[in-house]
Amino acid sequence: MLIANRGEIAVRIVRACFDECLESVVAVSAADRDSLAAAAADKFVVVGPAAAAESYLSVDRMLAAAKASECDALHPGYGFLSERPELAEGCEQEGIAFVGPPASVMRRSGDKMGAREVAAAAGIPIGRGSPQVEDPDAALVAAEEIGYPLMLKASAGGGGRGMAVLATPEQLSKRFETARAEALQAFGDGRLYLERYLARARHVEVQILADSLGNVVHLGERDCSCQRRYQKLIEEAPAVGLDPATVRDIRDAAVVLARELNYVGAGTVEFLVDLERGDFVFLEVNARVQVEHPVTEMVTGLDIVREQLRIAAGQPLSVTQADIALNGHAVECRVNAEDARNGFLPSPGTLSRWVPPVASNIRVDTHCRPGEVITPYYDSLLAKVIAWAPDRPAALELMRRGLDRFRIEGVHSTVPLLRDVVAEPAFAREPVTTRWLEDEFLGSWMDGGG
Repeated sequence: MLIANRGEIAVRIVRACFDECLESVVAVSAADRDSLAAAAADKFVVVGPAAAAESYLSVDRMLAAAKASECDALHPGYGFLSERPELAEGCEQEGIAFVGPPASVMRRSGDKMGAREVAAAAGIPIGRGSPQVEDPDAALVAAEEIGYPLMLKASAGGGGRGMAVLATPEQLSKRFETARAEALQAFGDGRLYLERYLARARHVEVQILADSLGNVVHLGERDCSCQRRYQKLIEEAPAVGLDPATVRDIRDAAVVLARELNYVGAGTVEFLVDLERGDFVFLEVNARVQVEHPVTEMVTGLDIVREQLRIAAGQPLSVTQADIALNGHAVECRVNAEDARNGFLPSPGTLSRWVPPVASNIRVDTHCRPGEVITPYYDSLLAKVIAWAPDRPAALELMRRGLDRFRIEGVHSTVPLLRDVVAEPAFAREPVTTRWLEDEFLGSWMDGGG
């Protein structure tokens, strides 16, 4: 198995390969040759220099590494090449099993406008929106039909790039070309469309698994509403405080969409729940394993990455829908090397001290060790801390205590922010909206109130 990724997800896949009795080969850049993933795997191969464009983002180099290492399968992890159909196609051409959906499915699901069309045809609510808008004038016409405020979004996008919330026609005219340029630079695709903006919403996503034999199951839902600039900071499973009928309909919609797409592998179907209207709309499909998959593993007892490996080998799912039950509550915090009180600036450096919390029912997924060099080349994720308890209040309290014990020196980290968020009475009282962190918490916290 060639692991075409780095960091904590590469370590995570090494673990799954060991459990499945598969030989693991980690593809690393020159900057990562001394990484934990490289040390933990059976082998590692250097695919290029530190620059991601010449290593982790090179389809040709990853395929060459797989062939040179005589790997018969490739796992792309998340990020980097994980949703690039070209990698899936290259694997197929070389006779290498790709751990993910086929390229044809990836193209249908990865294009947000195309995925909206599939969802709408399947009877899944997609909310008011537009087809592709070619220029500012076309966008203004479409916006009048949808109504303000609205969102301008990149069809090939994600992570907030090429995205803007707009309240007036003037803002739309001013932001259009900038958004298109951002989308082109980030994704090589400048297509944009519009969606109605939901001012009070929760971001709820459903984990799905589908094998090549037509079996599809959901593993319940996660709440990912604690966000900054559309980047998730804290995730929970299950999503509490929603109407049971809404939860059932969201789960069913995810399975229906997976079947419509002929999906194969692990994936996530994302929705927004409109708290003012009491309904939900389809958002997008992520055709890969998610950063937050551990919270689902903690409440289901299922190893999602091992399921991915079995599916890629042509095996059926190890569970049916009737086998899956959600037990207790899990919370995940993403710990990044960032200075949260200084505009979340990245904080590269060397970890002079690294002591994660050690406790029953706390899991830490990481690639870090004392002395680890945190480079400026890649994503700043240091670790994921996941806490499980019988209910949400207990899980949040366990997480607070765990973060309080996390000792990180040598770089700034987001641990102080995460600890204060989970200890905040408003957060603990009930799940928050997607705007809560930025609109109601960060301002006073940045000023020293937190």
